[in-house]
Amino acid sequence: MGLSASKAALRATNDEPTEPEPKQLADLIQYINETNMSVEHLANILSEKTRSSSWVVVFKALVTVHHLMVHGNERFIKHVSCRNSLFTLHNFLDKSVIEGYTMSTFIRRYSRYLNEKSLAYRMISSDITKTKRGTDGVIRTMNTEELLNTLPVIQTQFNALLSFNANPDELTNGIIHAAFMLLFKDSLRLFAAYNEGILNLLDKYFDMRKNQCRESLDIYIKFLGGTTKLTQFLKVAEQVGIDQSNIPCITQVPHGLLEVLKQHLASLEEKNDTLPPYCVPHIYCDLLSLQPALTPSFPNSPVVTASASRAWFADYFDYMIHYNHHYLRKPTNLLEPDSKVERL
Repeated sequence: MGLSASKAALRATNDEPTEPEPKQLADLIQYINETNMSVEHLANILSEKTRSSSWVVVFKALVTVHHLMVHGNERFIKHVSCRNSLFTLHNFLDKSVIEGYTMSTFIRRYSRYLNEKSLAYRMISSDITKTKRGTDGVIRTMNTEELLNTLPVIQTQFNALLSFNANPDELTNGIIHAAFMLLFKDSLRLFAAYNEGILNLLDKYFDMRKNQCRESLDIYIKFLGGTTKLTQFLKVAEQVGIDQSNIPCITQVPHGLLEVLKQHLASLEEKNDTLPPYCVPHIYCDLLSLQPALTPSFPNSPVVTASASRAWFADYFDYMIHYNHHYLRKPTNLLEPDSKVERL
């Protein structure tokens, strides 16, 4: 079996400008699923292939590694995460052919993402895209400290994925298309985990200490930026022919929510328990534009206390979950992932 796995790895990473064949990838999956087989041996073969000067060989090696990370036994990603540096391709450039210049750019970006995916596994001790989700899932049951340690790791991996940044007309061969498909599937699973972490973070926000609120606000602002980038990434997915039923519709939460979070932090910075009267009506108006019958009412007092804001936010939080479940047909931010993500 070891010899056949070596042959499959060599064939999967040959110099033909086509994606690794499913038969070869299936053989490698079978190999690493055998508990008595050496994952290190296979990882060494693939790592050696990334030292080639040919963009075709290197790119196919990266796609094969990614495929094994996603579909193979956890022993594989656990092993590669223990390596000090999985790929050192930040200076890779194939000048031998015209296409090599363009593909080398994507190889550098792709290898960075795989490095971050590997590092995230090392730091979190699990593949966050495969952990249990839902109200009793891993991320939704984390405490504040765990969230503040985990979400930046997810953010870094998520940003590295979106930095692949390919346009439809750049997906010109089977290899880069195979890489994009793996990234697409990872993006949905990673965003689902990211989203649940943000949901948990917002739920705890008004009970946090000042420094925790400051960290959380920074995380949330980056999440909003990542959501915008994901929307662009999914447009590319649609343009290259991925079934629309597998592409979630991402919608932004009302801008007023960010204002409420900022004003709460400002109140802690100023060491008082009052919020400026203008901050909450902004979000209130946004919610009215969504579904006025369901929007929680807010007191008309000229000065709003932080404790009142906390209570109102709890109602708003429940409202958002109710709104997303009943008025949106696909997953969105601040929403439980549905079966479309599970199928990928």
